Amino acid sequence: MGRANAEGAVSNGHDILPDVPPEPDDIDRLESRLLKKIARASHDHLLIEPGDKIMVAVSGGKDSHVLLHLLELIRRRAPFKFSLIALNVDQCQPGFPKDLLPNYFAERGYDFRIVTEDTYSVVKEKIPEGKTTCSLCSRLRRGILYTRATQLEVTKIALGHHRDDFIETLLLNLLYSGQIKAMPARLQSDDGRHVVIRPLVYCAESEIAHYARAKAFPIIPCSLCGSQPNLQRQRVKELIANLSLENASVPNSLMAALENVRPSQLLDRNLLARLGGPDPAPPVQELPETNFEHELISVENLIASANQAGLRG
Repeated sequence: MGRANAEGAVSNGHDILPDVPPEPDDIDRLESRLLKKIARASHDHLLIEPGDKIMVAVSGGKDSHVLLHLLELIRRRAPFKFSLIALNVDQCQPGFPKDLLPNYFAERGYDFRIVTEDTYSVVKEKIPEGKTTCSLCSRLRRGILYTRATQLEVTKIALGHHRDDFIETLLLNLLYSGQIKAMPARLQSDDGRHVVIRPLVYCAESEIAHYARAKAFPIIPCSLCGSQPNLQRQRVKELIANLSLENASVPNSLMAALENVRPSQLLDRNLLARLGGPDPAPPVQELPETNFEHELISVENLIASANQAGLRG
């Protein structure tokens, strides 16, 4: 059902990848670039710390595969110790290859867990045909991840959201929710018991797709997210792609905006008050209905009288 973040935003990391293999030298450079971006994100947002036990949510999409692989490379090279646990939630989708990921994890030597929860039936029962499944799916998945994180006593939950997910979520909230927000690279759950991290925050989806294609990860298509081409998120993705044809810096500019907020240039009075500005004014009380033309004439008469008095003075 796609990858769900802890706030309910969902992106489809299950895209079928093209068959054209990239050059090996290109992949070495790309891998180095991706690792540097993860290291910078970790430094900027305190994502990976000494002694961490990180549960990596692996849906079977390209993003979570790349995340797990790169975190394992970092674990081997890091100057401090931390551990990884790969966790896949088998949501009982029809045709889901149940042995594919366990076999892959075992062959690569990962510590892993497979959790079977029939959220697919719940979503299909509760959501009418043609309606968006993302919100309910993400809530169910979030609950499963939090429950398992508690049982496994992990310090952090790593999700595979990348740069494009962040900027798409920003525009989704602007256009459809009336809010200026995206998602954090590091999030503490409301009850304070869990920390969610997104180490791919600085990595472009195109880079991830290129890398996943070269590494031939076992990608599992999603039968819910992949079957909803008219989602608002897809429309926003297309909007950014079209703008990028005119100006290739659009995605990076949107990402830079998330790190360059000017509260004084916004209208959120509560935010300004929290930052030391004046307290927000109380809500304006509705005035009784009046004859607007009469009131306007009265104001004009007052102004005229005042002007005449000034001239006489």
